[in-house]
Amino acid sequence: MSGHGFHVHGPHDHELEHAAHGAHGAGHGEKDGFAGSIAVATAILATIGALFAYMGGATQANAGLYKNNAAIKKTEASNQWNYYQAKSSKQNLAELALALVPADRRTTYEEEVARYKKEKAEIKLAAEKLEAEATDWDRRSDGELHQHHRWAQATTALQVAIALAAIALLTRRKWLQWGLYGVSGIGIALGALAALHV
Repeated sequence: MSGHGFHVHGPHDHELEHAAHGAHGAGHGEKDGFAGSIAVATAILATIGALFAYMGGATQANAGLYKNNAAIKKTEASNQWNYYQAKSSKQNLAELALALVPADRRTTYEEEVARYKKEKAEIKLAAEKLEAEATDWDRRSDGELHQHHRWAQATTALQVAIALAAIALLTRRKWLQWGLYGVSGIGIALGALAALHV
């Protein structure tokens, strides 16, 4: 536009105006339904994909935390079994002494053997309980990791769908639009499986 009120359109001005009113085949004043539907689908997919990515990260963090808890419980169980072995060694020494000492000194060693047996039984129960807890944490970690993989698959499918949306918008191919909807459906189905812990 000149300073005297005379307006001349350049080729780029025409294209910008054309794009603003609905590019590629839409007349002036008409909306481009193809571009609009893909834009809406892309926005929805990006939002759902962000939620799926968050859930994937959360389940991965939980899997690591649960695996760490399992390792702690395994260490505690191992400590209990070492304690159990120490009591067994003391019990064996008391039984050996019981066999070697004169009869008038046996009462002390008989009491020690009985005490070590009782202590070992308590230690064994504690060790077995810790092992069961470690196994439970491992199982929970595996479940979270499986769920993480589901969320990751769902997120990947939605990312592919968004890429298809961009290609469909650039090429204006209807079959790519249907492909985007199909891949989106797969991604949402995988997200539903993840949410249901399947």
